[in-house]
Amino acid sequence: MFIQDKPSRALHFFITALVTLLLCAGAGAVYATERWSAKLDGQVRFYQTTGPGVLVVGTEKSLYAIDGETGDILWRRKNVKLDETDVAPVPGTDMLLINLELGSKSRLEALDLLTGEALWRSDKLRGAVMQLALDRNANLLAVVLVRDARGKARENFKRKPVIHLLDISSGRELWKRELESEVEMMPARWSDDEVPYTLDNYRPPFFLDERLYVFYEGVTSLEAQTGKERRREKFRVNEEGLALTEADPIADERYVYASGRGHVRAVSRSTNEEVWEAKDLGSVPEMILTRDVLFARTGGQFARLKNGDIVERGPYGVSAIDIDKGKILWRYKGADKGITNMVLPDARTVIVADHDDLIVLDAINGKRRGKITHGVEKAAFVLLNNRGEAVVGGKNEIAAFDLQSGRNLWRARYNPPGRGLMRSVAAVAARATALYFRYGGAATSAFRGVQLLNSVNSLRWSGLAAREALPSLTTLAANQARDYAMDRISSFGLLARAQQGSPTRPRIAAPPSVDVEDRLLDRLDPAHQLERLSRFLLRTRRLAALRGEWMYFYTDLGRGNGLAGVNIDTGITERTIRMSAPDERFLSDEIDGLLYVSRDNRLIAFDLNARE
Repeated sequence: MFIQDKPSRALHFFITALVTLLLCAGAGAVYATERWSAKLDGQVRFYQTTGPGVLVVGTEKSLYAIDGETGDILWRRKNVKLDETDVAPVPGTDMLLINLELGSKSRLEALDLLTGEALWRSDKLRGAVMQLALDRNANLLAVVLVRDARGKARENFKRKPVIHLLDISSGRELWKRELESEVEMMPARWSDDEVPYTLDNYRPPFFLDERLYVFYEGVTSLEAQTGKERRREKFRVNEEGLALTEADPIADERYVYASGRGHVRAVSRSTNEEVWEAKDLGSVPEMILTRDVLFARTGGQFARLKNGDIVERGPYGVSAIDIDKGKILWRYKGADKGITNMVLPDARTVIVADHDDLIVLDAINGKRRGKITHGVEKAAFVLLNNRGEAVVGGKNEIAAFDLQSGRNLWRARYNPPGRGLMRSVAAVAARATALYFRYGGAATSAFRGVQLLNSVNSLRWSGLAAREALPSLTTLAANQARDYAMDRISSFGLLARAQQGSPTRPRIAAPPSVDVEDRLLDRLDPAHQLERLSRFLLRTRRLAALRGEWMYFYTDLGRGNGLAGVNIDTGITERTIRMSAPDERFLSDEIDGLLYVSRDNRLIAFDLNARE
């Protein structure tokens, strides 16, 4: 009996230990690791990330600023109920703009992002903040405002934007310009409730050569200091009912290149006169500029304004234009089954994809050098990873290919959980995939010969990346390659003192707000205050050097739904984050390795590095 009982006890111990291990593993895998949770005073209405790493969160009662790394509440502005379009972080600065509606009156305030104190206020500026452009050298800020921009989600919702040019330090208005006519706007999200509208279906303004370029009624060039019109070409910017059907302009040392009405034009930066025009191209939603050639993609996938659905619109192809004379060097029209964004891995190669194939073109003559069947369902984008491999992806699959041999190197597929056609699940799945484009844009760009529009002193902002309703992944893949982070920040509030090595509170031009409470930095001693501020400054340098590596998919992970993070260089699923029901607005922060989700009156940060 004893001899028989001994293995029985051993077996019992083994089984008990195994069950305990599985239960512990299962319990630990049910939810992602929670780094912190912030309890707020009401239902979370929206939240946004900023360059310094401060989360801006709106509830039904207040506006909060939260340290994204620790979850500490930096400050709370009480007695305000704001929409997401009432709040705008000024890019490359520590400044936050908020639009306050006070009965029949309204005003715009510029706040210190870290303290909530007003840097300046203006009762002349009214309306929701739609887009921004900043000239760091001239200290100029262009603010595009729209009043009464709320309603049921639909197409043909129109309002008249007003452009204000300000001295960013004081808020003094230099000039304003109201558009001649109303323009169609885009819902911030699609639901049965009343929603705010945005100008996310237009390219944001930018400064160049002491001029401000705007794109709501065509292309208009204005003198930055006076607002005097220098050049104007009026045309319908987007194809009716669709978003972002024309390309973001590009500039080199001589010309600004812009598309519209099926044409591409080169305008001299010195004289502001048109130099050449390439005609009859079709809709051009993307352009890439090299030293000698401008490549224009025609056709693509676009978001429909009335319901957010993605539609395809041709004709599809790629054209190469000589940048000296505007001569069309060649046209490729073989992408007859849709088209994604373009990628240029080197000076001799252009890559696009359609529904079936990855297409490799000779950049010199436009001839097809190769065609690789990719097998990715509803291909939406092409990336170039750090190994020089072409990565084709959609909302539920991603695959990498060797451009020389055409070999499929790896493939990862994660279907949305449950009923994937439900709008809520589809929206979460699309947002998960789109997280990559917040930080991975550099991987979509091309060889060093490609020239980008942004200069070191001109920054632009649109709320597009923070919206629940994102346009197509094709649009994001094309746009984010031109966005980048600055390695320094222009400071106007408390952070300016930290850059000088002193944590002393700066003098505030505007009267202090009695509605600002819970200021964390006021409670810290000078040494700890300086330490906290230095961390925000260090973050800007880390952000400038960051290159995103993970594409996320919302899927059934087994025993729960969550995010699967696939490394785009290796195809390995390096991150798995279990979350039972994330809201459609969730955001990622690759600097701190966190994923932010709201639940009722809480904002929660999960560890992005969690793995089963």
